Amino acid sequence: MYKTRQCIALFTALAMVMFFAGSVAAEAGTTININTANVEELVLLNGVGDKYAERIVAYRTKNGPFEAPEDIMLVAGIGEKTFEANKDRIIVK
Repeated sequence: MYKTRQCIALFTALAMVMFFAGSVAAEAGTTININTANVEELVLLNGVGDKYAERIVAYRTKNGPFEAPEDIMLVAGIGEKTFEANKDRIIVK
């Protein structure tokens, strides 16, 4: 009985690791159009939580579309470090 519980626990843990690793890998390769993305999509960027995602949407609403991926750094609180972490994933088409 004890070994059965261990096997179930191990299998469950392994399944969870595989599930979350797949989710992270999928998100890491996903491009985000900062001109059309909503808050839920913007939080997929590294270092961007709800607060910064809302600022991106507000900036875009007030100032119009971003012209280049680097323009995300015009949003208060988003600097070079956040841009560098996401520069391969940000698009503005």
